[in-house]
Amino acid sequence: MTGMFPFRLGTTSYILPDDILPNVRYLAGRVQDVELVLFEVDDGRNNLPSGEVVAELAALAEAHALTYTVHLPLDLRLGAGGDLGHVSLAKAKAVIERTRPLNPWAYVLHLDGRELLAARDSADRARRAAEWQDQAVRALEVVAGWAGGPERLAVENLERYPLDTWTPVLERMPAARCVDIGHLWLDQQDPVPYLRSALPRTRVIHLHGVGQRDHQSLALMAPDSLDRVLAVLLAEAYAGVVTLEIFSQADLEGSVAALNASLGRHGSPGGG
Repeated sequence: MTGMFPFRLGTTSYILPDDILPNVRYLAGRVQDVELVLFEVDDGRNNLPSGEVVAELAALAEAHALTYTVHLPLDLRLGAGGDLGHVSLAKAKAVIERTRPLNPWAYVLHLDGRELLAARDSADRARRAAEWQDQAVRALEVVAGWAGGPERLAVENLERYPLDTWTPVLERMPAARCVDIGHLWLDQQDPVPYLRSALPRTRVIHLHGVGQRDHQSLALMAPDSLDRVLAVLLAEAYAGVVTLEIFSQADLEGSVAALNASLGRHGSPGGG
């Protein structure tokens, strides 16, 4: 299904309208990585895999040379006053402990920066940013301890935020990056300069098309937009994970076809 890419091509655990395990069974052999998209983890209904499911996921990974990335369910932040009791940390710990046997390629996470978006002016934003950066670093340190090291964490850029939002935090904390190209396209940003700058620390890339919303097929994108991104990855021989962050068979097939067509335009044969 995939072409001769230097990177590990992946997609989400919700391509079929079914639970995680049937999706991974379907995707094994079709992609090289599966992003486990885990939602709210409460005492009631949730999609946190049982120990038995995790064991089967591990067996599928071994049989098919498959890796997993795990998307943590809530945007990370400390509690009021900087304490460690915020629900996002509790849920991150539960997910990490359950999925640790899978030896994930990365734990992808968002940092909660809502207070930055609420700033009234540049002076107010600078004041808020100093406190937010301290708290974000502390939250990452705590979660890195559970995950087995900061290099296992991949901090994702989010839409609506200035592109330099995450830089001061990552200058103080040696976590990896997750570059979400679709978020940049959604904000009508040229992703290439940001990707080039971030790539040395990038462990995961999220790639998805933008139409009336994001997380759609790459077939919706102008070929040149995709070609420019792929050119950077090929030139740098990027060997991390590229996740097609979409949620249907049709969007997966269309996205893989678009990637293979782009690969062909770069002079390499596409996959079947």
